[in-house]
This record gives sequence, C-alpha cells and structure tokens, in this order.
Amino acid sequence: MGVGTFFHYFGTVLLLAATALLIVVSVTAPVVNDLSILKVDFSGSNAVDRITYGTFGYCIIHSNGPDTCTSSHVGYDATAALAQVTQVSFSKGDRDSAKVLTRVLILHPIAAGLTFLAFLLCLGTSFLGSFVASLFSFLAFVVTLVAMACDFAAFGIIKHAVNSRGPNNVVARWGPTVWCILVAAVLTLIATVLVFITCCAGRSKKRRAHRSKADY
Repeated sequence: MGVGTFFHYFGTVLLLAATALLIVVSVTAPVVNDLSILKVDFSGSNAVDRITYGTFGYCIIHSNGPDTCTSSHVGYDATAALAQVTQVSFSKGDRDSAKVLTRVLILHPIAAGLTFLAFLLCLGTSFLGSFVASLFSFLAFVVTLVAMACDFAAFGIIKHAVNSRGPNNVVARWGPTVWCILVAAVLTLIATVLVFITCCAGRSKKRRAHRSKADY
C-alpha cells in the first residue's frame, strides 16, 4: 500500500467517525432523553433534576417520576421549558431568535447523510469517485459548520440568560454532543483535504506512468 492510498483510506475512516458523531448529535433529546446539546441543572430541587435540549426538542428530567419531553419536530420554543419550572425571563427578541435558530438544527442529520455519502464514495479508488467524494466531504463540512454555529448561537442565548439572571441553584452547561459536532467538523475538514490531495496525487502518478510507457 502506497502512502497516497494510506492517506486516502485514513480520510475515509475519518468520514465514518464524523458520520457516527453527527448521528449521535441527531438523536439528542427528546429521542434520547438525557443526551443533550445544552443542559440546565437544578440543585436542591425536589421536582426537577435537569432540562436537556436537543436537535428536535427538549426533556424535563424529573427527580421522581417520568420525564416530560416534547414531541420530535423541526424548530421549537427552547425557552418554554424554563418558563414552566423557573422564573428566568427572556426578551421577545431572544425567544424569537432561539426559536428560529432551532429550525436550522435539521442540518445535523443532513450533515450526517452527506458525510456518510462521502464515505461511501471514498470506498472507490477511481479518480472521479475520489474527486466527487472530496466535494461531498467539503459540502458536509460547510453544513456541519453552519449547524454548529446555530447550536452555539441558539443555546448560547439560553445559557447566558440562565447563568446571569436565573436562581443560584440553576446552572446551564454545554452538553457532551456540542463537542461531538465540533470534532465532526474538524474530522470532515481533515478528510476533505486528505481525499482531495491523494486524488490529485493519484492522477499525477497515472499521467507520469503513461508518459513513461510512451517513451518506451
């Protein structure tokens, strides 16, 4: 196996890893109740343990009793959960901005699909397949980057409001999956560069081989 082939398949593995991370982000609350992009912890509360925000909704995790979750849908009022269980106030602009930005979170599963398609294309070793794979990989990187920016913007509004204006026993923290999408963006970018470079290098190698045969 040549160095170029090794880097090509290394980039392919990175795309598979990025796909898995993006799938994890796509199945956050309310699909998996305790898996979150942002979580709001309540200390000393006998009723609510935490609120978990995900791609398609949120869950109110109760200390005793069943969890209360929204149905899974594109775009939701992320501030409504806090209005139910605490006195944190939001301006109309913050409420509207957070709601609009949550609609863009549909890009999480779209990015996962694009990344997986790029992975499948990378399994082929032809120049055309590798070139198209690098294009899809770059598109997946852009979509992932936009989704990540919306994550930080939408949930940053809530995090700031809770930590600055909320009760002392309520703290908002980033959930583990926000870092999953960050890592996925980095992996996809690296994979794009590797696949594109090895694609071009392979093309140049074939041209040199054809010239050598022609000389003979």
